[in-house]
Amino acid sequence: MAWNNEEEVDVVITLVSRVGSQACGADGATGFIDQVKHPSWWSSDAASPQVGDRLHTVVLDDTRTPPRLSALQSDINIARVLREREESQ
Repeated sequence: MAWNNEEEVDVVITLVSRVGSQACGADGATGFIDQVKHPSWWSSDAASPQVGDRLHTVVLDDTRTPPRLSALQSDINIARVLREREESQ
């Protein structure tokens, strides 16, 4: 199953590298979370990503392989506003 831009997806981190994390959704689809799109990049209170972590994310770019995701609440909020605008048109 493919994810779409602005879609919210619950994922589990399956691989952590120095540039980001690979994540897998319940549907088996995979995505990538750049290190700057993980809360630990912005806050010392947030734990660094670890394999097995469960995150609520949003799809930022579904044209990439794998799709680019974000676990930042600000990006999730922006996606919600964009979806609301699309639904109201």
